[in-house]
Amino acid sequence: MPAYVISEVEVLDEELADGYRTLAEASIRRYGGRYIVRGALPEAVEGAWPSSQRVVVVEFPDTDRVKEWYASSEYAEALEIRKSALEWRLLLVEGVSE
Repeated sequence: MPAYVISEVEVLDEELADGYRTLAEASIRRYGGRYIVRGALPEAVEGAWPSSQRVVVVEFPDTDRVKEWYASSEYAEALEIRKSALEWRLLLVEGVSE
């Protein structure tokens, strides 16, 4: 069953964020992930959404792959950069079976 990583992101340092994106994308692909939404500014149909926050959605084959990716040495470098580049919330959810 597919699993999704949903990120709410605010960029703190654009240059560092670019480096994070490059490393994160390579690691995501290595673990079978693909971007569904990347850096989108949501339209708040109900409620409010901060104009400085973006949304990223990545699909992985399953939750095991997400956890392998997140704990990987390939992603570790990106995580270190992220600490200074981005403010974020990261969520993991399972998709529905067909």
